[in-house]
Amino acid sequence: MTDAQQPHRSGFVTFVGRPNAGKSTLMNALVGEKIAITSSKPQTTRHAIRGIVHRDDAQVVIVDTPGMHKPRTLLGKRLNAVVQTTLGDVDIICLCVPADEPIGPGDRYIDQQLEGFPRARKIAVVTKTDAASRERTAQQLLEVNELREWDAVVPLSSVAGTQLDVLIDAIVGMLPEGPPLYEAETTHDEPVAVRVAEVIREAALEGVRDELPHSIMVTIDDIVPREGRDLTDVYANLWVERDSQKGIVIGKGGSRLRQVGADARVEIERILGTQVHLDLRVKIAKEWQGDPKQLGRFGF
Repeated sequence: MTDAQQPHRSGFVTFVGRPNAGKSTLMNALVGEKIAITSSKPQTTRHAIRGIVHRDDAQVVIVDTPGMHKPRTLLGKRLNAVVQTTLGDVDIICLCVPADEPIGPGDRYIDQQLEGFPRARKIAVVTKTDAASRERTAQQLLEVNELREWDAVVPLSSVAGTQLDVLIDAIVGMLPEGPPLYEAETTHDEPVAVRVAEVIREAALEGVRDELPHSIMVTIDDIVPREGRDLTDVYANLWVERDSQKGIVIGKGGSRLRQVGADARVEIERILGTQVHLDLRVKIAKEWQGDPKQLGRFGF
């Protein structure tokens, strides 16, 4: 019981929606820390990521998932499987729909998938209200309400920080009573190597061609503190599927790869708390998105 003699609540909530609906940005805003990488490229998130929101009366575990879509590759099918598994385990499902884009077949497809999870409460979240006029946002709310009977509908902006408290209040009110699931100082359960790999992939996604992001994968060979110095050596591999893609990632005279390393290093140093020397190699794993063995090696 809290000081006000209210029962403590805890549980799991997930955000679903089309790729680039603002799910990862929303989770980061609610947790108050960058947990998931974000990009304008679709299907940036590739695995379920847990971020924890702490309140005196509740603990909300947010499970960020890949964007649900009609898959064109084996990787796409496995990403959808991650979403389906997550939906079966959570207390609340939030469907994220951007305010600045009309509701389309993709949104309706995902909404229909929610019928398979009757136990979970359903909240509609209209994201990116900072990018839409009041009239457009109001129209989106009307269209969202036509999809189903929601337990709550919340318009918000993760970037502007508006209405985030309204969403958390709605979520907490629907969670079951229970003790905290994580220690008070815990904000995520991501291994360091996974976070570092994701930061590098985020840096690599910026400024590349539209067809390339899905081909990029990052693995970490080692993260080693250098003896006697406030410095950590990070050895990483950036994988693509074809020789032509390798040239795009490296850039003329290695300029693009140097920029990726410089951009990633800033965030990696924040994560590790030391200066970082990043050794980044570009390698080829031919057509890995459709190869079961290579997908397994990359953790899918």
